[in-house]
Amino acid sequence: MRTGRPRTALEALAWRPLLASGWPWRSAGYLLATLPVALAAAVLLAVPAAPWLALAAGGHQAGAVVLLVLAGAVLVAAAGPLIAIPVTAFARRRRRLVDLRPASAVRLKSAPGGPAAWLRARYTDPAAWRQAGYACLLATVIPALSVAVLLAAPLAVAFIASPFLVMAQQPGSAPVALGFGHVATVAQALPYLLAGLVLLPAAGYLVTLAAGADAALARALLLAGPGEQLRADLTEVTRSRARLADAFEAERRRIERDLHDGAQQKLVSLTLQLGMAQLDLPPGTPAAGAVAAAHEQAKQLMAELREFIHGIQPQVLTDLGLPAALGELADSSPVPVTVDAPLAGRLPGRVENTAYFVAAEALTNIAKHSGATVGAVAARQHDNVLTIEITDDGHGGADPARGTGLTGLADRVAVAGGRMLLSSPPGGPTLLRAELPCDPSQP
Repeated sequence: MRTGRPRTALEALAWRPLLASGWPWRSAGYLLATLPVALAAAVLLAVPAAPWLALAAGGHQAGAVVLLVLAGAVLVAAAGPLIAIPVTAFARRRRRLVDLRPASAVRLKSAPGGPAAWLRARYTDPAAWRQAGYACLLATVIPALSVAVLLAAPLAVAFIASPFLVMAQQPGSAPVALGFGHVATVAQALPYLLAGLVLLPAAGYLVTLAAGADAALARALLLAGPGEQLRADLTEVTRSRARLADAFEAERRRIERDLHDGAQQKLVSLTLQLGMAQLDLPPGTPAAGAVAAAHEQAKQLMAELREFIHGIQPQVLTDLGLPAALGELADSSPVPVTVDAPLAGRLPGRVENTAYFVAAEALTNIAKHSGATVGAVAARQHDNVLTIEITDDGHGGADPARGTGLTGLADRVAVAGGRMLLSSPPGGPTLLRAELPCDPSQP
């Protein structure tokens, strides 16, 4: 027995004060709201179901019967996913009458590319076919059951009132019709009275059961279940994470451009002016020494700024692509590194940046922690997947749990939709492998 208030009509069936609550009335309202939606579904389905309607008229030969059955099936199947769109939209709105639980509509597949792509996505989506199945039920079985259940309460009232109706009849009048028969005397009406007394409270349960069953079916076919909702939420989280990564990448490029075109140019101009001022001052004077020191500091600052800009967005990566950028990384590494990257053409910007920083972080770790004497970087593109491997002959034992570098690197690869694998047994060698989806259609 439920101790709390029910949230659905089906839960209300086990609730003791059901008949004194508003659930039977809510359920009756739900079933009444079903009828206009069912009528709309029947009208919309009448056109593709015309061969079946013609078959119901009878008078057809065996070959014509088979042809009409097949034609009706093809037309209904072709129109079903489209007819289901308005029908299920109205059907979902009445759910809150008998189902107070939060829920969201099933997210159908979406495909850019115009009406043809939309239709292809619609007809290949299982959720659209579930909606079409519910639309067919809503046009046939559900309204018939709803009408039958809704008539239970008025029929019970008529049964209870039957003795009084008989007594109110004038002598010689026609018997009272009660749906299942006729009564002319009070004695004949007594069984109907007893049936009505039983049927009236049962009608409340019957109406609640019918509405609850229909709402449960609608929820299963039209709304997202917990697993489906979780998958949709994870998909949205993945997309939002990708959007954040793209926004971060754009902001990083803007900072690099502002530093390169703004601060660095001004620092170059200052360095030139200090050098010219140093030439105009007599050698050995305090002013000449101060200007020379400032000139040297400006040159060091310019070198540091250039290195900082290079760390934000290497110019060689922007201008020449990933193979050239990997070669520059190898040249600047204190450990001898060979590069093998036979890539044809440029890759999408996000893929190039992610692969570059994977290689840069891995080579930095090799130089700092591995004790390696040689390293290697290999990049391959196959089946729209870019694979980059960084190996070294160091002592191994790399563990992501010991620091945030490898974990952050794995997160960066995951944002790009890829995965990172690490093999680093004690004693070495160490292999770091990143696999990145690489769609040539991306910019």
